[in-house]
Amino acid sequence: MEEALVRATIPQDLEKLLGVESRPHPKAFTDAFLKNSLPHTTRCDVNNLLTHKALILGYSRPKKDKRKSKKPKGLNARQKRAMKVFQLKPEHQRYELFMPLHDLWRQYVIDLCSGLKPTSNPQFVQQKLLKADFHGAIVTVVRSKCPSYVGTTGIIVQEFKHVFKIITREDKLKVIPKRNSVFSVEINGFVSHIYGSKFEQRASERSAKKFKVRGTIDL
Repeated sequence: MEEALVRATIPQDLEKLLGVESRPHPKAFTDAFLKNSLPHTTRCDVNNLLTHKALILGYSRPKKDKRKSKKPKGLNARQKRAMKVFQLKPEHQRYELFMPLHDLWRQYVIDLCSGLKPTSNPQFVQQKLLKADFHGAIVTVVRSKCPSYVGTTGIIVQEFKHVFKIITREDKLKVIPKRNSVFSVEINGFVSHIYGSKFEQRASERSAKKFKVRGTIDL
């Protein structure tokens, strides 16, 4: 069946007889709606308006969240002091508790110095030790402007910018300032001296620092 016959309007006499009302053609309804809606002053062909009308869809790009994910901030210096993060409890101030740490440090230095053999170059070993981490090292104060520090031996349990915290064989925690002190470190028979006044950096800062070779160093 042709589309024109399907969309044909019902005669008025049949509408009254059947009791139905014929619906207008969709295009005819659109034409009538536009004629009634458009201003009368508009000189525009309705057919051209329908043919060339562009359909604009309401689309908007999803907005990106400009707020960056905030990383959790660590504790500041004041909060660390209030929480006593760097303070060792009295029951933990025992020399034997830190011997496993010393064994790990010894193996770390041996690997750092490529085996630390008797034929190793002393200058090469010295340069490696200057940038090494000393947590766990056994050090001895050999010289100091404060005589009471001389002869103190122990394991370094904490290293700060200006001081070493060491635990002695008598299970005493002592704070030794780096400035005006000379420390000796012994690894497999190799003894190295550390001048604390030239060593006043944190371990993380010291690893990237370039040390200059000096002939003589004063306290």
